[in-house]
Amino acid sequence: MYQAGLVLEGGAMKGIYTAGVLDFFLEQGIHFSSAYGVSAGALNLCSFLSEQKKRTYRVFTNYIDYSQYCSTKNLVMTGDLFGVSMCYDLIPNYLDPYDYEVFNQYKGKAYVVVTNIRTGKAEYIQLTDMHKDIQAVRASSSMPLVSRNVKIGEEWYLDGGIADAIPIAKSIQDGNEKNVVIMTKEIGFCRQPSSQLPLLKLRYARYPKVYELMKNRHTRYNATLDYLEEMAAEGRAFVIRPKKKSQVGRVEKNQEKLKALYEEGYQDAEACHQELLKYLSC
Repeated sequence: MYQAGLVLEGGAMKGIYTAGVLDFFLEQGIHFSSAYGVSAGALNLCSFLSEQKKRTYRVFTNYIDYSQYCSTKNLVMTGDLFGVSMCYDLIPNYLDPYDYEVFNQYKGKAYVVVTNIRTGKAEYIQLTDMHKDIQAVRASSSMPLVSRNVKIGEEWYLDGGIADAIPIAKSIQDGNEKNVVIMTKEIGFCRQPSSQLPLLKLRYARYPKVYELMKNRHTRYNATLDYLEEMAAEGRAFVIRPKKKSQVGRVEKNQEKLKALYEEGYQDAEACHQELLKYLSC
């Protein structure tokens, strides 16, 4: 296990790129003492910690035609585009069983990022018991407007990417001098202002921090990209990300597109393998 942080960006179904990278890591026995997952990155992190190669790929592709998995019908009837029961119970416990035993053997510390919609702050919930902490994974993955708010304790949460899309600063704050950051946004990406601000303001009238965060999200995200470049130049971050814009949408139903992006992630990890080992070992 390398004494380094693993940071996984979200990106909805573009997260299948990250699945390809992590499956290569599993094949090579590359593991990290700390890990941070955001949104789809949190979902990827779960299967990485249970060392189940291609599990995330299967979850992203095997059920895309099931209305219970992802559909407008789900959204209208329950408030969640992605079916909560299927994604967080039926799949991990019955259809594609999660290996809780292997997860329990992980010796490092793993966190998922969630956004407290009352305070507007990012919170980092440590994964210690996946039976219980699946609620935090769900919160981290609950995209605004197409997901219900998720209650944990006495607070309500949504997608961690709203407040901290790439938690590299948190990993460094936790003492990780080396960090491997897997991104779903391509080289040269620059986030633009949200086009859904009026709807966000209306939907989250009781939680104005959500609107404020989304209004300024592009500014914070682009500043994080600048910070990440600085950290990479200083040797505190090693970044793996797509070289070109993906054809995969945030909610993608085309299996061939998903397969291609998964393979792109795997190949990108393979291509930088020796450079990565040198970075982690020096």
